[in-house]
Amino acid sequence: MEERIIELESKLSYQDHIVGELNEVVTRQQQQIDRLEVAVQQLRSHLKQQSSSGLVRPDEEAPPPHY
Repeated sequence: MEERIIELESKLSYQDHIVGELNEVVTRQQQQIDRLEVAVQQLRSHLKQQSSSGLVRPDEEAPPPHY
């Protein structure tokens, strides 16, 4: 009986350790997702400013004379 308790305690300890590691991974991934969302928002804002700057989009631009 004592052997089974020790085995269960060992398994529980291992699972606690693994859960802690997984929590750290999830936390890092969420931080990375948050940073990427900010970067995407900044890129969208930058693209909106570029499109409203009066420049012609590449697909609307006339081909060069040598074509």
